[in-house]
Amino acid sequence: MNRPKRQARKRHLDYLKQYRKVTYTNLLTSGRLNTYLADINRQAQERFERLIEGMKQAQGITEQLKAENALEWTGRMNNIRACAREIVNEEIIFA
Repeated sequence: MNRPKRQARKRHLDYLKQYRKVTYTNLLTSGRLNTYLADINRQAQERFERLIEGMKQAQGITEQLKAENALEWTGRMNNIRACAREIVNEEIIFA
């Protein structure tokens, strides 16, 4: 699940450059940009993982389902990941 983490940093950086230019410039010139983006990565990854676990429990997605019907499990997990990614984008990346 490292991919969303790396993407979070890049997406947020692009967002800052395009929509929050003053914030981006302040972080860059103060030398705090990398630390700030690392914190965004951490927050996004933690939220993403919590959301996935919560949605899996709420929808009853288990290892048993994975063993019995891998195709259904994969489809449902892909849906959960997409939903979690959208929530993380709204709450952290593009906020």
